[in-house]
Amino acid sequence: MSLQYDLIALDVDGTLLRDDHVLTEVIKESVQEAAGKGAQIVLCTGRGPSGAIPILKELGLNGTVITHNGAATINADDQTIVHQFDMVPEHLLCYVAYCRDNGIHFDLNTAFEMMVESMTPDAEVMYGHYQARPTVQDFRLGLPIGLVKFTIFGSKEKMDAVQAEWAEWPKVLHFIRSGDFFIDVHHSEASKGRALQQLAEIRGIDRSRILAIGNYYNDITMLEFAGMGIAMGNSPDEVKRAADAVTYSNSEDGVAKALREYAWC
Repeated sequence: MSLQYDLIALDVDGTLLRDDHVLTEVIKESVQEAAGKGAQIVLCTGRGPSGAIPILKELGLNGTVITHNGAATINADDQTIVHQFDMVPEHLLCYVAYCRDNGIHFDLNTAFEMMVESMTPDAEVMYGHYQARPTVQDFRLGLPIGLVKFTIFGSKEKMDAVQAEWAEWPKVLHFIRSGDFFIDVHHSEASKGRALQQLAEIRGIDRSRILAIGNYYNDITMLEFAGMGIAMGNSPDEVKRAADAVTYSNSEDGVAKALREYAWC
């Protein structure tokens, strides 16, 4: 059997990993098999590099990771930036003020650094799950430059309410639901699909030769750009509708089943 695709783009949380953040041996073996037959494996995740690169290493691979939902593309080998979408710090001030006024936890991210204004016990546990180690800083004198992502964290009900309210705001920046408990804010052009397109152009790979697998709203642009976009069985219906096919859930080794069904010819 030979591979039908030159590049395989994989989301991490809810896709490669089970809900308990475990990468199973079945998934490792299937991804390593694809890589061994010549596919370029690219992780496309909402995580920053500090949370994405260890997963790539756990897979026994190196190469490129698309991080922060496409806002920063990183070479994992030497941790250099291929491309990033910087936000204008002043455009974030209204989001920061909203979170302060409503007691919502938030973090600010450059390509490699995560910063918080304060830390709660719930946030500390959450960051531990994603292998993130934010530093506590005082933003009252101004926001840092080079910011690529602003993330808020809270209950699903709270995030639903914030999402509805922010939908009425001017569209200077773009926000996306990256999980039930998270909303990410980016540069208006940043997305997994756009970053995947940039990388494909750099490497001279036609989109028809790209397979992508994901499970959430922030994966839709990636699934739509790829020649074959596969949604996980645990995806919301809107994500499934955006895909070319649907596989099993992340608790059923869906990535392995998708690769074995669609990647070979």
